[in-house]
Amino acid sequence: MQTLPAGFLSNGSANKDARPTINLPRPKLWRPKRVFVTPSALEWEHGHAMLARAEALGCEIVRLKANRLVRLAGEDPRRTYVDAKNTLAIVVAPPAKLHLQPIPPSADWRLDLAEGCPAHCQYCYLAGSLTGPPVTRVYANLPEILSAAERHLDRGAITSRSAKRRHEGTTFEASCYTDPLGIEHLTGSLAETIRYFAQLDAAVQLRFTSKFDAVEPLLNLDHKRRTRMRVSVNAPSLVCFEGGTAGLRTRLQAARRMAEAGYRIGLTIAPIMPMGGWREEYQTLLDLAAATLGERPGADLTVELITHRFTAGSKEVLTGWYPGSSLDMDEATRAQKRTKYGSLKYVYEPEVMRQMRDFFMAELPIRLPDAQVLYWT
Repeated sequence: MQTLPAGFLSNGSANKDARPTINLPRPKLWRPKRVFVTPSALEWEHGHAMLARAEALGCEIVRLKANRLVRLAGEDPRRTYVDAKNTLAIVVAPPAKLHLQPIPPSADWRLDLAEGCPAHCQYCYLAGSLTGPPVTRVYANLPEILSAAERHLDRGAITSRSAKRRHEGTTFEASCYTDPLGIEHLTGSLAETIRYFAQLDAAVQLRFTSKFDAVEPLLNLDHKRRTRMRVSVNAPSLVCFEGGTAGLRTRLQAARRMAEAGYRIGLTIAPIMPMGGWREEYQTLLDLAAATLGERPGADLTVELITHRFTAGSKEVLTGWYPGSSLDMDEATRAQKRTKYGSLKYVYEPEVMRQMRDFFMAELPIRLPDAQVLYWT
């Protein structure tokens, strides 16, 4: 059995100064109905630890005889989606995951601890990125993934070469293909990664964003301020598109608790959409953020602004997953934009983009004057 580096087990030591408990509602934790486990995953101590957590929750455990997930898709696409969203697979990350890829404009490198998400966001960008039914796959070979990250130190070309963000060191984004906090109670991978980054002898930052609020296991970790948690938020009326996630105020309170525990924090406002009364809606959001996170010394608050976009492929997948959704994906009202890979995506018209950008650039300094806007896209 292969193990994590010494000192990084899930029951590893926490800070000596335990933080007082805040009386908040208990987070709603995802409980998958079934958990697939591959033989190769059980060659890793971390795989056994994840299996034990799933067993403790009473999940149905399916021990596979081979290292492939098969027969995930059925004849009914809707049934396939529902079953997949209720399935966790404990697997080994393929070799490609150990060759980290740049992830502009967020970070130098993409660090995948898992792939897939238990939430039901009707504008989920993973719909255009992942193939097959949306099973959440969690990676047992965490030591290999962390070693790969260490090999990429001082080799970044996104934030490391930015005059504005060079002080962050080499940055690693852990939430490109998953919401790591939403599955942390099953994986423990985020805590292990935070500990690992804290002990590195290098200028480095781990970054993750979340729509969940179960931060309790992270609060007493010795993170050495090398991790930034960002909460993904949106206008109050748009949270209805984010099924299975924590409420808006609860997310912001989770970020506040992380800031009080010494973590750097941030807001990822996404996907920004110009619905009716959008200015007033986003003013309300910023007011909530200011009331919860404003004047937090040392929080080093950042803001990332991401507008809604989609591709023909992601639209097809999302309308299959959520056939009754009222999400606006009308190509006739959008501008077309080519990605660096040559594919076509639909974004808002330039004038609409300008109006939204001008709004946020004017309102953020008023409501969150200490926040640093990292990018608009």
